[in-house]
Amino acid sequence: MDEQTRIIRIAPWMHIVTTGGSAPLDEILPASGSVYVARLNGEEMADEMSTFQQFWNHFKFPDHFGWNWNAFYDCLRDLQWLSSDHHVLIIESAESALPEDEDARDEFFRALWRAGRHWSYVRRPAGVTFSKLSIVLSCDKGAVSGLASRLRELQVRLN
Repeated sequence: MDEQTRIIRIAPWMHIVTTGGSAPLDEILPASGSVYVARLNGEEMADEMSTFQQFWNHFKFPDHFGWNWNAFYDCLRDLQWLSSDHHVLIIESAESALPEDEDARDEFFRALWRAGRHWSYVRRPAGVTFSKLSIVLSCDKGAVSGLASRLRELQVRLN
């Protein structure tokens, strides 16, 4: 990523942006419809429970949320309780999420990836992929390549 680039597109639904950078909105936001935006902070996701709490609070997870990774993914895949056409998840300091638990961190990014893929669709005849869930991971410039590599490895394993 050079000085001019402020966004890395990992998939149509997942983007990495450097802290202080601005992302071209047309790559993240839909052209029309109502949009629900949840802005979270990776520094407040020290462990699984604090991560679940952040999403429960900001995405208004239902009371029956099971507080485990399967339930986390199920909620991200559903989101019917939010009356919006599109959803944007912004995680600031994404590199700081779940710093002491690599397994939980993998589960976290895997759930985000799968949810984004679930919400994506291909518009025909152009063949362009869009998503009703856009995930923006904001991080320090020094953490961008490591996070991008981790997500690309995840992409290969899940496809």
